[in-house]
Amino acid sequence: MLEVQNISKSFPGNDVPAVHDVSFRVASGELLSLVGESGSGKTTLLRMIAGLEIPEAGQIQTTRGCLFGEKNWVVPEQRRIGLVFQGGALFPHMSVAQNLWYAMGKIPKSELQDRAEEYLKLVQLNGKANRYPHELSGGERQRVALARALVAKPDIILLDEPYSNLDVALTADLREQVRDVLHQKNITGVLVTHDPADARHFADRIAILRKGVLVQLGLVKDVVDHPCDMYCSLLIRGG
Repeated sequence: MLEVQNISKSFPGNDVPAVHDVSFRVASGELLSLVGESGSGKTTLLRMIAGLEIPEAGQIQTTRGCLFGEKNWVVPEQRRIGLVFQGGALFPHMSVAQNLWYAMGKIPKSELQDRAEEYLKLVQLNGKANRYPHELSGGERQRVALARALVAKPDIILLDEPYSNLDVALTADLREQVRDVLHQKNITGVLVTHDPADARHFADRIAILRKGVLVQLGLVKDVVDHPCDMYCSLLIRGG
């Protein structure tokens, strides 16, 4: 579970807040697409949830308690939140297995190999453990990034434009695979995207941001069938 309550964030030199008084709740195992035009605040919001930006106001809570509030600040590495960035952001000097080992932290060496193999199998990358990122396709690198995020056994996965450099067919295949894995593991997922197809086909619900403000939130079908204005219609239907 993830609950964001009245979160706000401004940056020096900007007249309009990057995020203003945003609230929503994502249930355990639920998937949410966070949509908005460039500069709408969606990546800033994701970074605040991850602990990479500090909010000015509001609260962020998960099933494990308050991550940010008046008297609370949980550092990113203790939040049990996995991150998947655009391009995967793998360590190029490490093999696939070593990228996963790095994410596991301090666990017995006897478990490293077994857990890495388990999660590579989960994302259909059996036999790729000793490859290096430059030896993989774009889709394979993104699947390694997903496995690296999952191997730490997070409660929540945050995905920031993870398919933006992939072709249409590969994007559709990988999107379905990510959705299946998160549902299988009952992990809460939040996807930041500008792509209407990503937003519609990945999530259970959609949240739309405009200039840092949450303007619509609902089930995918409801948002697609009944956008609240032309801005939301163009974002979620395309055109």
